[in-house]
Amino acid sequence: MSRVVVFGAGGNAGRRAVAEAVNRGHSVTAVVRDPKKYEDLAAVATVVVQGDVTDSDSVASVSAGHDAAISTVFRADVAADEFYGDAARALVAGLAKAGVTRLVAVGVGTTLEVSPGVAVHDTPGFPEAGRDFSVGHAVELGIFLESDKRFDWVILTPPPAVLDAAAERTGKYRIGGTQVLPSEEGVPAFAYADLAVALVDEVESPRFHRELVAVG
Repeated sequence: MSRVVVFGAGGNAGRRAVAEAVNRGHSVTAVVRDPKKYEDLAAVATVVVQGDVTDSDSVASVSAGHDAAISTVFRADVAADEFYGDAARALVAGLAKAGVTRLVAVGVGTTLEVSPGVAVHDTPGFPEAGRDFSVGHAVELGIFLESDKRFDWVILTPPPAVLDAAAERTGKYRIGGTQVLPSEEGVPAFAYADLAVALVDEVESPRFHRELVAVG
């Protein structure tokens, strides 16, 4: 059994990552901005705590004693480059202070490539507002790449489409590369529940190190 801290535990991906890890027997600390808004998480997570993913001291405090971290954070009320930049820097510094060397984070599908060197958000006609968010989210990748080589991170990036929040867990997924995974006829949308499987798999048995990879 490992101790896993999940940042952004109140969201679609976070909730399922918490449940997946707990169901596998791990001790899970669910980190949210306001625990009073997520009292239902207490029935799933080992413990629910207040934390600020953009503050390195807060990250260090809630992560102390844990073996790995999962980040599924999102905020719509802060510019993406500001939020994800601050969060990435705080995670790098705070997790190091806490002695946590493994981080599994969720990326955004529009940063994946449609061809070598061409991201989805750089394709003709891509909405400007969506591009701003995507490029802003990608700031974290640069910060992680510049971090100490002892910091073992991976960004798992789902398809550039709406994930299925209702679908049941199948335990199956495809993974690898930096390009959008080719779609298969008749295959339903990727489920948050299966994204959670991939996240916890990378905690338990890391296959990818200090890189961004597609998952779907």
